[in-house]
Amino acid sequence: MVPSGRSAKEVGVPIISMFYGIIVSLYFVDKKQHQQPHIHAKYQDREVVVSIPGGKVLEGRLPAAKMRLLLAWVEIHKDELLADWELAVNGQQPYKIEPLR
Repeated sequence: MVPSGRSAKEVGVPIISMFYGIIVSLYFVDKKQHQQPHIHAKYQDREVVVSIPGGKVLEGRLPAAKMRLLLAWVEIHKDELLADWELAVNGQQPYKIEPLR
């Protein structure tokens, strides 16, 4: 996750989408932490790491209603998320992905 007191932008963590108060990020070169494609999502003071495209929680948690929204978004955008993952782990800037509406 982002080091305490620093924003995602300050540490080079691309925010790829924001919706309903959920901020979704992909970390650059983050294969070492979880060994599989995943996203990081934050809502208020809660954070979760979710695999893509499967939506399995690898670490953390969000409130149940926000988690359902996040997992629906992951399902809708799984191809885009995997493409962004490949860019990020190769040190390239991922693209923004349409928020859930």
